[in-house]
Formats: sequence, C-alpha cells, structure tokens
Amino acid sequence: MDRLIREVYRILDQKKAENIVALDLRGVSDTLDYFLIATGTSTPHLEALERAVREGLEEMGVRPESVEGPSSRWVLINYGPLLVHLMSPEAREYYDLEGLWADAERIVLEPAL
Repeated sequence: MDRLIREVYRILDQKKAENIVALDLRGVSDTLDYFLIATGTSTPHLEALERAVREGLEEMGVRPESVEGPSSRWVLINYGPLLVHLMSPEAREYYDLEGLWADAERIVLEPAL
C-alpha cells in the first residue's frame, strides 16, 4: 500500500495538485484504511489530475474499483483500501475531511527530487 500511496502522491505532485495530504485511518475507522486528499485549482485541473492518476496506476496494472464524479467540485477514485479525493478549494474547505478525521495519522510524503 505504501508504494501505491507514494505513486499517487508523485503523480499529483507532478501535475501541480495543491496541499496533498495522506491519512492512515486504520486506527480510527473500522471500515476505511487510507485517504489521499488533494486540491485542484479548476475543473480542468481536477479532470487532468483524475486522468493522470488513473492512467499512471493503470500502467502499474492497478485499476480503480469505482470513480464517483467527476464533478466541478470533487472526484473520488476508489482503489479499495485507498480512496483518492480530488477536490476544489471550496469543496475541500466545506467538507474539511482532515478536520473530520483529525485523529487519523498523517503519512509524511515528500516530493521526488
């Protein structure tokens, strides 16, 4: 799972996603494992982020179980234990997933050098 999270992070970082955060929910949820949350600056940017993640992981042989959206505010890509949330700044502020899951452990991710 660590490899998958890091690959999604790498893809999103290359595509200029903002405020990328990964949460380990296993200690605070019986049904959820990991969230990776990122902000896209516009509808076309959200679409580009979604496309890049899906194409990048498909090259690794990993396909999403489902995709909810796309919308101009929020796209959810379900990779089983990893849920990738791509959100507009307004949706991210309104839904505040990091605040809702404040007890979850943050996974430290660094951009590739």
